Amino acid sequence: MTVELIFKIAAVWIIVTLLGQVLKHAGREEQAFLVGLAGLFIVLSWMIPVISDLFSQIYNLFDL
Repeated sequence: MTVELIFKIAAVWIIVTLLGQVLKHAGREEQAFLVGLAGLFIVLSWMIPVISDLFSQIYNLFDL
């Protein structure tokens, strides 16, 4: 995991939080939920290669 990925995740978290608060105050709770869900999917799509690499390293470590 690189520092760049951590900064990307933090940026998405800040943007999603701000948009969610704006939408909640505007009375659009459903859209705020969808923005949060979209942010989660974006971060998970970035994390899939990292998690895959972790499992392959564990696999190689134990020679499975």
